[in-house]
Amino acid sequence: MAGTDQLLSRTMAGLVAVIIGFSSSIALIYQVVITLGGTPELVASWILMLGLVMGGTSIVLSFYYKVPILIAWSTTGAALLISSAQGYNLHEAIGAFMLSALLVLVSGITGWFEKIMNRIPSELACAMLAGVLVTFGIDVFNFMNDMPLVIGLMVVVYFIGKRFFARFAMLSVLLAGIFLAWYMGNIDTSTVHWQASSFTYIAPSFSLQAFVSISIPLYIVTMTSQNLPGFAILKAHNYKAPISSSLTVTGLINCVTAPFGTYSINLAAITAAICMSEEADKDPDKRYWASIAGGVFYIIMALCAAMLVAIVASLPQALVLALAGIALFGTIANSLQQSLHSAEYTEAAIITFLVTASDLTLWSVGSACWGIIAGAITLIVTRKR
Repeated sequence: MAGTDQLLSRTMAGLVAVIIGFSSSIALIYQVVITLGGTPELVASWILMLGLVMGGTSIVLSFYYKVPILIAWSTTGAALLISSAQGYNLHEAIGAFMLSALLVLVSGITGWFEKIMNRIPSELACAMLAGVLVTFGIDVFNFMNDMPLVIGLMVVVYFIGKRFFARFAMLSVLLAGIFLAWYMGNIDTSTVHWQASSFTYIAPSFSLQAFVSISIPLYIVTMTSQNLPGFAILKAHNYKAPISSSLTVTGLINCVTAPFGTYSINLAAITAAICMSEEADKDPDKRYWASIAGGVFYIIMALCAAMLVAIVASLPQALVLALAGIALFGTIANSLQQSLHSAEYTEAAIITFLVTASDLTLWSVGSACWGIIAGAITLIVTRKR
């Protein structure tokens, strides 16, 4: 029975992570494709390839290293492309995606990024993790303005579940939220129907202007706003992250599959934290199975890409984001506790947390990177010689 419970916990952690990952940014990818002159059918094709790539790499890397490594598309990269890719066609954009992936590959081969990551104290990594995730926790209660009964029930079910049936808490939250939202008429499934997706190859075209305007900014935001938090979260959970090899694998696969829609892939941060939580498995050495489960669900959802777009569109955004926040309650609490347990790092950790939790964005670099920089500077200034 215990083995069955563990299997269900790992599976649910992977499922919740994938649902949140897919639903939170499909709209961004849709807008990127339309901005570049594509069609809804091309959106489904891109999601098909992205899902297969993310699922395959998550399964292989997690199983090989026995570490919960979840690969995701670059959400900040998609947001950046909506503005930076304007004025370029699909062929130029694909070429820029390939060059950006090549830069990630070089970063993995040379190992420079891993050297930087190894010098970041775990207290600052935990503080940055808490700063990245805290807005999701706050949004749970902000969204009560939109759906008070649904989200209120989800919160109540979560705490009751944590007390009496911890392994099934998130499953109960998911089912309760979807059922009540459906009962209240907030979910419209009339447009949902089965439709197969197919691959679409787009020949790349390379230009210096696209490299400067798309490739370099995409590389910077992927490394600083996605990979940096992703590796920091692994470090915060005391996992030895295979940094260089992960960058090498994701960069190479990204470059090869870019003509089919893989604009940018990287280590997941927020959704990966769900697979590293105690809810996934009490044993930290077995939590990589949750990431493997996530990889399987990525592939399943990829094969249903066209229908998935319609299903996700039918779910209230408030419900999806509230689900993400509730799933991260435990991780936020644990990260804050670890970041503040040493008096030597308290002020630096607080600064890291506050800057990361802010909306600070300078030169297309997100607050997670600036949080680590601000924390490191604070640590240097305040540390007693």
